[in-house]
Amino acid sequence: MAAEARGVRVRLRLFAVYREAVGSPTVELELDGSPTCQDAWEQLLALHPPLARLPAPRFAVGDRYVPPDHPLRHGDELTPIPPVSGGAPHVALVREPIRTDQLLARVQHPHAGAVVLFLGTVRDNPEGPRVLHLDYEAYEPLAVAEMERIAREVAERWPVVAVAMEHRVGRLEVGEVSVAVAVSAPHRGEAFEAGRYAIDTLKVRVPIWKKEVWEGGARWVGSEAVAGENPADRVL
Repeated sequence: MAAEARGVRVRLRLFAVYREAVGSPTVELELDGSPTCQDAWEQLLALHPPLARLPAPRFAVGDRYVPPDHPLRHGDELTPIPPVSGGAPHVALVREPIRTDQLLARVQHPHAGAVVLFLGTVRDNPEGPRVLHLDYEAYEPLAVAEMERIAREVAERWPVVAVAMEHRVGRLEVGEVSVAVAVSAPHRGEAFEAGRYAIDTLKVRVPIWKKEVWEGGARWVGSEAVAGENPADRVL
């Protein structure tokens, strides 16, 4: 007789508030189909409703962070990572306008005496051809991973309560917000320093490229030295 089809069995390791809500440091789950980390978390929520009142986790399989849609294999060990003392950072690449009210809501906290919000906006060129729009392009998986790394560095260097960063990709018009960084901390000095580090480091390390399009020409900002030419001479 043919063997019955087996589900994907995974072992969940639970820490801190998740462990207390479930009442056990480990849980075995059997999942149907081709499950992801998010599928496993949702099944755990169905089995233990008190988890729904807690912040959403990040995920690790083995000893590395993975995205929520990471596929699980039979025998994997999945760890939902609850927020650490600085709060779970929020980072995202978005194609729609950045909602600063939602970003601020992500970092508000009773322990925060200061919230700093930085907005980078698309500007016209006051000394040259009129800028029509900007095009932002990103190596998205690496960009998100690097933004997460920067947020963790901020949390390690300053006693921040929460960090949130979003960057637009695609076409942006003059005046639109291209990047937003929000940081909350107990005191304003820490919030200012942490916010400054976050945006300055993001601009240097995150693989996001900006193309300026103006009347009669265009250029990728930062590529001038490599091209060895005057970008203003390039004609569309």
